[in-house]
Amino acid sequence: MVRSRVKLFEQIRKAHDREGLSIRALAERFGVHRRTVRQALDAAMPPPRKPPPPRVAPVLGPWKATIDAWLEEDKKAPKKQRHTARRIYERLVEECGADVAESTVRRYVGSVRAKGGVPLKEVTVPQHHPIGEEAEVDFGRVSFYLRGVLLVGWMFVMRLSASGKGFHRVYLSQAQEAFLDGHVRAFEHFGGVPDRMIRYDNLKPAVVQVLKGRDRRESDRFIAFRSHYGFDSFFCLPGVEGAHEKGGVEGEVGRFRRARLVPVPRVFSMAELNELCEKGDAADDRRHIFGHELSVGEHFAIESLVLRPLPAERFDTRLVLNCSVDTKSRVCVRQARYSVPVRLAGRRVDVLLGAETVEAYEGRKLVATHERESQKGAEVLNLDHYLEVFRIKPGALPGATALHQARASGAFTPTHDEFFAEARRRLGDKEGTRAMVEVLLSHRSLPASAVIAGMARALKAGVVDPAVVVVEARRSMAKEVVALVPLDGPLSRFDRPAPSLSHYDDLLEATT
Repeated sequence: MVRSRVKLFEQIRKAHDREGLSIRALAERFGVHRRTVRQALDAAMPPPRKPPPPRVAPVLGPWKATIDAWLEEDKKAPKKQRHTARRIYERLVEECGADVAESTVRRYVGSVRAKGGVPLKEVTVPQHHPIGEEAEVDFGRVSFYLRGVLLVGWMFVMRLSASGKGFHRVYLSQAQEAFLDGHVRAFEHFGGVPDRMIRYDNLKPAVVQVLKGRDRRESDRFIAFRSHYGFDSFFCLPGVEGAHEKGGVEGEVGRFRRARLVPVPRVFSMAELNELCEKGDAADDRRHIFGHELSVGEHFAIESLVLRPLPAERFDTRLVLNCSVDTKSRVCVRQARYSVPVRLAGRRVDVLLGAETVEAYEGRKLVATHERESQKGAEVLNLDHYLEVFRIKPGALPGATALHQARASGAFTPTHDEFFAEARRRLGDKEGTRAMVEVLLSHRSLPASAVIAGMARALKAGVVDPAVVVVEARRSMAKEVVALVPLDGPLSRFDRPAPSLSHYDDLLEATT
């Protein structure tokens, strides 16, 4: 029978007091270490035992180095986009094919990294959300590498309160155009509009001024937008005090960021980044929210039936501006500059500023479209807009910013570079550059793939004449069309044998 440590300590103390036994003798009598005897003589209550270190299953052994590497990389990543134990477990299973339990991974991660608790500040009352009636909206910071450069963007999130179905899209700013564009895309993603209200922070795109209590002075465009889609808005209390009033979307921002954007994404365009968000939204349909019997997708299938139908017309979220074109053929929009065709220099043009695009119009004619740039002082230039200038000033092309950006985007391909270098070698810098400009002008009437094929064939033939490039480009297009038409197609009955000129040879022989 195992003796309790308290009773053992009592027996040791009594033997020492009544019999005067030494520490060595007491240790031999009771079969314990001399350290235990000293502890008993010092205090009647045994000291608490130290808990054993957490045991890690041997099956995790091959993956410890991988986990350690991920946690080490997290030290350089933004704090809000670092691995959780669950995300580490998911990556081990999906990317490495590891056969481990999530609890095993959690224990190991906990042994490497201390976890801090969040103190309870106040008691909040659980709320019931009627199906199809409410949604919540918020922006959350998200970091990503765009063409190798670490940027911070803003993820628009709309979450249906009942089913937990979410919509996520990343923008480069929290401007009103992005705010409204996110709403439109979310409504179209859900196939309807919440029937009663949407909860918000006091976001500047919607709120011009926070008044006393719940009163707000809202922007005219937001009021018009809200009227167009027929929902009510509810604004939370300012600051941390109101965060719990839309706790669903507050938690959703962090959950999606950790689950779908860790490790930090590396993308070539914003469209590629938002494709990742779309895939994440689709994968989340299989997710089960704690306490819900149905998955998010199954719950949403029911909720979608009671959403308010979308209006017949889509709300135009773009902002209409009228801008002057400077001497470098650029318009300045929100402290970034965008090129337009050089014939418009010194004039004014209408600009439609969207969440992701900037469009310039000459009257009703669209003359320029660019991806929106958020960095102040940035230049977004289209090489095609300056070709008429390069005809007159060929020396300006090699060092042009527009050419540098065209190379970076892939529009000015290695084939272009090869043709440009060969043309300058054969014709000289001036005439060689003009030949390149003529080839670039052909892009306006011919597909890019055909022009590139024409340049490749001209180079193979040892020719740098732009006219030859155009001819070869048209030939490549003709071959593609022929390849698309089947030989036994519906037009095969019109086929005729190739004409012969042999009878003309007979006439020549007769005259001689």
